[in-house]
Amino acid sequence: MTRLFAIAGYVYQSAAAIILIFVISHLLPAADYTNFSLAMASSQLLCVLMFEWLQLAGLRFLAAAKEGEADRLRSSLFAAGLLSAGVLVAIGSCASMMSGLTPRLVAFGLSVAVLQGLTDLYFLSVRLSNRLGTASFLLALRATALLGGAVSGGTISGTAEATMLGIALGHLLGLLAGLVAYRTPLDRVSRRTMLADWKDFSRYGMLAAGASVIHLSVPVLLRIIVIGRLGATGAGAGFSIALDLLQRPFWVLNAAIHTVSYPDVVNDFEHGSAATSIQSTRRMFEFMICTTLVLLGGLVAFIPDAARILVPQESLDGFLATAPTVAAFYFLHTHLQATIAVVPHLEKLATRLVVVAAGQLAMVAAFSLVAVWAGLSPQGAVACASIATLAAILAALGPTLRFKAFPRRPLVIQALAAAILIGSLSRVPTEPAAWLAGKIIVAAIVTAVIGWNGNFLMLARRG
Repeated sequence: MTRLFAIAGYVYQSAAAIILIFVISHLLPAADYTNFSLAMASSQLLCVLMFEWLQLAGLRFLAAAKEGEADRLRSSLFAAGLLSAGVLVAIGSCASMMSGLTPRLVAFGLSVAVLQGLTDLYFLSVRLSNRLGTASFLLALRATALLGGAVSGGTISGTAEATMLGIALGHLLGLLAGLVAYRTPLDRVSRRTMLADWKDFSRYGMLAAGASVIHLSVPVLLRIIVIGRLGATGAGAGFSIALDLLQRPFWVLNAAIHTVSYPDVVNDFEHGSAATSIQSTRRMFEFMICTTLVLLGGLVAFIPDAARILVPQESLDGFLATAPTVAAFYFLHTHLQATIAVVPHLEKLATRLVVVAAGQLAMVAAFSLVAVWAGLSPQGAVACASIATLAAILAALGPTLRFKAFPRRPLVIQALAAAILIGSLSRVPTEPAAWLAGKIIVAAIVTAVIGWNGNFLMLARRG
């Protein structure tokens, strides 16, 4: 039941993020939304730059910690988090001098990056203290606070700055709620021990985080290339909405699966037999591949219908033109960053992760620039970025193939068929309402069948 609650909490986060994007796109003019979108993307990049190494190191080391080690590791982790927050503010303040955004928007963006990084780190420690239900509740609470804060700021002021301030306050509320809900046990740590822990964290975490930063830079670079051609227009805002909106479901679903499954995978890899490790990793791969396939079909089927109701008219054409291609890009991007990286993370092949990420960034930049130079449409540029990402996936498959944790082929085929079936529902009209209800029922039944066949929400682990 706890796993089901955790997945439901992440689904709620995704829904809240989608609603936030739709609402903010209505509250802000196109130019303001474009600036807000760029500030948020930059904020997320800075957050990953300064905190992802601690997230990855904490997840890798805490999940495998023996009895008596966890409290010490958490203390070292939080101390490093506070240090990273200070460095982020210093670096971000210097970088803001080269930004075309207003100083207030930059300041609020930095606040969001710091608060999000610290909150994510604390929620991770709650999850790895065997409090999956509490962590899931806190994540859902923060999603509600972010939605309320952003909408309040956009409604009251109607500016990108006020909206960003509301998001910062939402993260702050989430952090305070986490401190009240559960105090993670800590040990007093000597300076020498803390420095030793930081050395272990950085040896693996910084390289792995570097790969995450590069991966996160790919959509930002793609945005800059395409927006550089479109400008702050309705078409540009529609493309920005597609990039903002369609990354969220994949990112949240991937985060949910990692939260539920990855600690067990790490523990089995470190302390279990080879067969047990392969089995648990295989089940995680099945979970990730099958659910994201079904998600891709659902986005193709329903996002255009929702967009006609929720996306501003001036941005609608740009959104509808690029949404399916952007969804396919994020499907591939998610699997390169998450699925293909699981085995290298387990084996601590952090340098390989950086090389793969850098290769994707270089290929996406080259392919997209050529597409824009050749006069292709924005969806053509995104399609070229997808081809580059697929090439990176094929080049990075080596460690995963050698590990031999292959998903069950019949289950993957079923998920692919389900995605195609659900995606084909986009051709079914949504009016009258009975047709829309029918589409939703069919998609729900097909999704439930895949979930049942894969036994993804099992309560007991299988060896």
